[in-house]
Amino acid sequence: MTRFNLRLLELRGEEELRREMVKVGPDPRGLKIMLPKGLFCLVRVEGLGYAAASILKQEMLAKGGEAVLPSGLYLGREEGNDVLVMGTLRELREVIAALEAQPLPSLNLLAEELQGALAAYQGRDRGMLEIAGRRFLWGERTYIMGVINVTPDSFSGDGLGYDVEAGLAQARRFAQEGADILDVGGESTRPGSQPVSVEEELKRVLPVIEGLAGEMDVPISIDTCKAPVARRALEAGAHMVNDVWALRADPQLAEVVAERQVPLVLMHNRSRPEAVAQEAGLGARYRGIKYQDLMADIARELRESVQVALEKRIERRNIIIDPGIGFGKTVQQNLEVLRRLGELRSLGFPLLVGTSRKSFIGYTLNLPMEERMEGTAATVALAVANGADIVRVHDVRQMARVARMADAVVRFGAQAGTEE
Repeated sequence: MTRFNLRLLELRGEEELRREMVKVGPDPRGLKIMLPKGLFCLVRVEGLGYAAASILKQEMLAKGGEAVLPSGLYLGREEGNDVLVMGTLRELREVIAALEAQPLPSLNLLAEELQGALAAYQGRDRGMLEIAGRRFLWGERTYIMGVINVTPDSFSGDGLGYDVEAGLAQARRFAQEGADILDVGGESTRPGSQPVSVEEELKRVLPVIEGLAGEMDVPISIDTCKAPVARRALEAGAHMVNDVWALRADPQLAEVVAERQVPLVLMHNRSRPEAVAQEAGLGARYRGIKYQDLMADIARELRESVQVALEKRIERRNIIIDPGIGFGKTVQQNLEVLRRLGELRSLGFPLLVGTSRKSFIGYTLNLPMEERMEGTAATVALAVANGADIVRVHDVRQMARVARMADAVVRFGAQAGTEE
């Protein structure tokens, strides 16, 4: 017979830990001191020099934490050392203070970046973005982006082609079903699809965007990687740009977004780069589809695109990132991105995730596109649980319900209703 009702706790973040500690009944002053001791952090740092990595190790050990160093560092490798830092939030804060006092500039910069990453990961100061008069308060709930495909060859089977009325009808239905954003796209991104010209893309998207802008107050996103299409779409009434190439296909797109000061989605993408460059006449940059470290590579390449955006004077608050599930990744890589999605929160930007009806669901469940509803629902719920701020979906009514239910479980601020 057991004497104690003992269990190991699984808590999500600072607020859950605080609530569990309060149940025990500690002195409020002690709680404030103890709280950072109960939050354990793993931080991967890339590219440190020998001296910086060695000092970081020493400081972590001195504060009670640990840092895993590559064996090559002890053999004299001067640069390019990756370090895995392990410690409580309190220990990391103490190390940050110590690094700030170091004379080595790289350690001062590391302290600054660690401070920012910890704040972003903990969800502090998530901020608010206003799109078309609607407030998007990041962290309050998950927002729904409904897909309006005005293409004849959509992978999801919902391409509307040139049927403007069908596009408008679908948008009206999505708005009623809970869409917070309508994403209008005129070029298919399915595997094997061919890029279309600027003129053709405009012919598809402009009538729908003009129609929506004239009758609805739901924010409209233009799904394009081409600057001329984005410019005309914004002039026609679109409110934001969703770039599946994260400014790597058409460098001029950043200038259009900066000029209009609209929100921009930067999506990680390693698919069809040569076709985009050759057939669309654009200058795509591509490293190859092989990943050295999946999540590290995605984070690094998203940071590069963010830096381009910032250098072009796009405001930081207008940037949203997307890990690009389904774009240049294997089935197992897509599953890993979804499982480790929360790691990208430390980049400090709202996360958009699009898994709806995608082929990795079909391969996993051995199901055709038209039977992927349940698989999509599972991935949407997991995306919400792992930190997604926006989910991009084809089935708005069903996935809005999934997101609302997932929010009720994982977000303390969500309202789940009052019925038993």
